[in-house]
Amino acid sequence: MNDASKIKEVEIRGENLTIEEVVAVARYGAKVVVPKESIERIEKNWNTLEKMITDGKVMYGTNTGVGAFGNSVLPKEKTIELSYRMVRAHASGVGDPVNEEIARSCILLRMNVFAKGYSGIRPIIMETMCEMLNKGIVPFICEKGSVGTSGDLAPLSQMGLVVFGEGQAFYKGNLYEGKVAMEKAGIKPVKLMYREGLALINGTQFTTSYACFDIYEGERLIRNSEISAAMTIDALNCVELAYDARYHALRPFKGQNDSASNIRLLLEGSEILKQPKQNVQNAYSLRCTPQVVGACRDTLDFAKQQVEIEINSCADNPLYFTEEEICLTGGNFHGEPVGIAMDALGIAMSEIANISERRTNNLLDPVLSGGMPAFLVQGKEEDKGLNSGLMVAQYSQAALVSENKILAHPATVDSIPVSANQEDHVSMGSIAAQKCMQIIKNAQYVIAIEFFAAAQAYEVKKLFNPSKAGRVALNIIRSKVPEITEDREYYRDIEKMKEFVVSYEILYTVDGGIKGLK
Repeated sequence: MNDASKIKEVEIRGENLTIEEVVAVARYGAKVVVPKESIERIEKNWNTLEKMITDGKVMYGTNTGVGAFGNSVLPKEKTIELSYRMVRAHASGVGDPVNEEIARSCILLRMNVFAKGYSGIRPIIMETMCEMLNKGIVPFICEKGSVGTSGDLAPLSQMGLVVFGEGQAFYKGNLYEGKVAMEKAGIKPVKLMYREGLALINGTQFTTSYACFDIYEGERLIRNSEISAAMTIDALNCVELAYDARYHALRPFKGQNDSASNIRLLLEGSEILKQPKQNVQNAYSLRCTPQVVGACRDTLDFAKQQVEIEINSCADNPLYFTEEEICLTGGNFHGEPVGIAMDALGIAMSEIANISERRTNNLLDPVLSGGMPAFLVQGKEEDKGLNSGLMVAQYSQAALVSENKILAHPATVDSIPVSANQEDHVSMGSIAAQKCMQIIKNAQYVIAIEFFAAAQAYEVKKLFNPSKAGRVALNIIRSKVPEITEDREYYRDIEKMKEFVVSYEILYTVDGGIKGLK
């Protein structure tokens, strides 16, 4: 598993950009470099565009209006003003600003489109955006307003405004007018030419910014869930035959077999599992974990493939072909490929939480847990009923899982025509990607509570050592979250447990100590 925090420099070539590199730049501040070849491609493409303008060719969004005004041809002296007015008018988003890593991702991903050399811009645009990333300019971008077609117009326009010194931007944690922020960072705003306004805004980079982080966090959520699942399976002394390699090989889904392999490795060294079994088979949420998590793994692989294709594509319109000296227009800005992938990923991440809550319930219910104390709180017989234990922590899981079921409804099945029916089918891809992120955040809490419960269950089974991975996880958890001996304010513990999930501390520590995990 590639750790984005270890990547220190990223080259923008228009191809082979990875999700880990996006996270490295947007979250961890890796330096961005634009190689000479990318600048040369952009320069040649701009020269071609200028020749076509001089030759009097009519080109959408270059010397015509946009959207419903696409048939309005403008005189050359008006085309530069079009660039400015277009970005200003399209900056019509609403809501709170997106977080810094999403705003930075928008800049980076748009640069990667430009690096391919088909967007009809000057190198100065690319160089200025590179400076913005490296010097810490973060555009103020509202979280709502994109329908995921004709590009993420509203949010990318707020990004584009800052490039020419308008709009608003954060710099060193403070919000300024765009011009002031650029001055403070020592960056000279660009004076736009024709086409460049539309070039800044006509793509899927807002949607794919969210999608990159959905994939990155989704991968780690799945792996965390396999560790928490293994701890639960271990603590409950489940029947290990359910994870046998021979059994899973007869149903050769990659995700299922990888997940089963991981669980086998994570259960190694357990003394608990050597004790007599109480069941011939365990509940589905326990014995079918590889099948369910495996399906989620396969879905994530599909989504990752779609997103990595998209972030290295010409998600732009129109496109200018340097050698052929032609301008082609179409719909490469349409967010459907990413939107459907994010809807699918949202369903998968919802299922990770769904099955985790059921496993946790098996730990808390003495009828299902093989006689462990109800809600995993031990105490004297005379104090029975005095402590609630993790009873209501499971309520929180239930609330989050229920919310996820609502959020998992696909966004891409909806479409509302815009721009006077010129844009009559839209993807709602940005909504799919945004709600997928919320599903993941909810699921992180659900997994955190399972970790909390599984660690407490290990305390009940103190006579026997848990698995090697379980001991590692338990030691990490106990560094900040003590064993439950009587009730306390559990929300504080849950927040600490969630930090272990989102910091990947348990995951990376376990991963570093066990060879062969997938």
